[in-house]
Amino acid sequence: MKAFKFARKKIESLYTGLCSVYALDTVRDPDTKQSKQSEILLLENQPCRISFESNSATVKSNDTVYEKPQSIKLFIAPDLVITPGSKIVVTQNGKTETYKSSGVPRIYVTHQEIVLELFVRWA
Repeated sequence: MKAFKFARKKIESLYTGLCSVYALDTVRDPDTKQSKQSEILLLENQPCRISFESNSATVKSNDTVYEKPQSIKLFIAPDLVITPGSKIVVTQNGKTETYKSSGVPRIYVTHQEIVLELFVRWA
């Protein structure tokens, strides 16, 4: 276990970003008694790291435009719960971007990896 704690500490020393995680939940207004969808903050200012990986092949998206697919991964502590579809706002290297968790996290002893997509709107 000591080796895992050491490895986790080394991995977390690479985290250069901070993120906040949001979920969409139904909230009931106590005055009007009506329920509505509202964005709820689940985690705030969590140390993390975004990694970008490009595929070497280009893909033709329509008749004239070629795109180079990019994989975006979030590395974060393994004990945090981030569900698929969560909105994740990450600030890293002086830039803030909004993403959504696009799948089930891969959880390891030292960290978890979450594949991200750019956030457009709540589904």
